[in-house]
Amino acid sequence: MDKKFSGVSQLMSRFRGWIQAGAALLTNLHLPNFIKGGLYQGKGKTVCVPGLNCYSCPAASGACPIGAFQAVAGSSRFRFSYYVTGFLILLGVLLGRFICGFLCPFGWFQELLHKIPSPKLSTKRLKPLRYVKYAVLLLTILLPVLVTNELGMGDPIFCKYLCPQGILEGAIPLALVNTGIRSALGALFTWKAAVLAAVILLSVLFWRPFCKWLCPLGAFYALFNRVSLFQMQVNSHRCVSCGKCANVCPMDVDITQNANHAECIRCGRCIKACPAEAICYRYDF
Repeated sequence: MDKKFSGVSQLMSRFRGWIQAGAALLTNLHLPNFIKGGLYQGKGKTVCVPGLNCYSCPAASGACPIGAFQAVAGSSRFRFSYYVTGFLILLGVLLGRFICGFLCPFGWFQELLHKIPSPKLSTKRLKPLRYVKYAVLLLTILLPVLVTNELGMGDPIFCKYLCPQGILEGAIPLALVNTGIRSALGALFTWKAAVLAAVILLSVLFWRPFCKWLCPLGAFYALFNRVSLFQMQVNSHRCVSCGKCANVCPMDVDITQNANHAECIRCGRCIKACPAEAICYRYDF
């Protein structure tokens, strides 16, 4: 195994938390807006960010790709967003679910919640639930187009009813400082608050449950994991078959059996756990 790749892999896996924090900050640069109670409306909002990050977050630097896609698909003028789809395909080919493991603010938020002292539960027996996110992805794409009102406009179903990031980053901060928004809160806010509360509770008990079971963005990137230029590599000659990599994998993947499994978010825990240094990141064709 190339020593250069091995050294970089160890470094990236070791400082992943700091990289996640940096990515979350870059995605939400306009922090003073939390106090002002307004949204950043600059040109950056016309560009999508790679991870799940609400457009309505006061500090958001760009647009959420899922929200942007649904906004276009649900409009009366368009039924498909070539820009957002092309952007996501490009990211999928370049990085795959590396985005989930390193660049997604909501994924990092769930990991921070999981650090709260409590009993920790395994998801190994809940593997069938991982397929739910593909159904959510399909509904996210189809419902704004197929279910429309008399004006031909469809609701952004995922953003409106399911996305916990929207209420965490958008509705709650804006309501805290804006009396007009606070007075307009109703049943939908209550429902979304319940969804967020459930995700928070589950995140304390399980590792990244929203990513595993419900996130349509993670489902989309998962489709490209096997073909992305960013890959996991296992040196079979150095591997001692100790099983430590599978034991520490929070996504319930045995990397020695499938180095680029759709569920692998390239978090690097297997890299740190491998006593033979047989696992590393690799970026090439």
